[in-house]
Amino acid sequence: MHIDFHDETNSVDEAYVDLIERVIQYAAKKEEVPGEAELSVTFVDNKEIQEINRNYRQKDQPTDVISFAMQELGEGEVEVQAQNENLPVLLGDIVISVDMAKEQAEEYGHSLEREHAFLALHGFLHLLGYDHIEKEDENKMFAKQEEILNEYGLERS
Repeated sequence: MHIDFHDETNSVDEAYVDLIERVIQYAAKKEEVPGEAELSVTFVDNKEIQEINRNYRQKDQPTDVISFAMQELGEGEVEVQAQNENLPVLLGDIVISVDMAKEQAEEYGHSLEREHAFLALHGFLHLLGYDHIEKEDENKMFAKQEEILNEYGLERS
């Protein structure tokens, strides 16, 4: 799977980018995402993510992560593009606020490394069709996040 990273803040440590790459690749393997799949991860500040949140979700406040899925899928589904198997499966885009990541890492008492991985994984699972609108779906999605992070060695402190 190919992940395209963009750091619009010029502040994200390369080690965090590497960790996010490894965690998403690990999750992709567990979720049986095709190897030719593609997605992007963009790091922004609170001002930028607030603008995105306002424009796309009509919520005029910063948030920690926003995902834009290229395909509407059911939970855990990755639709293979049947019309041309040579084309990559475009999963979508994940946008992470580095400001919110720092705030939440402090608030939850764990490392910035874990918070970045959590937010990226959360966004990735949204791209795969998971959501947390209904309580049952939230329980399933959050359990999946914890399972993957724990297996990867990023337990909550």
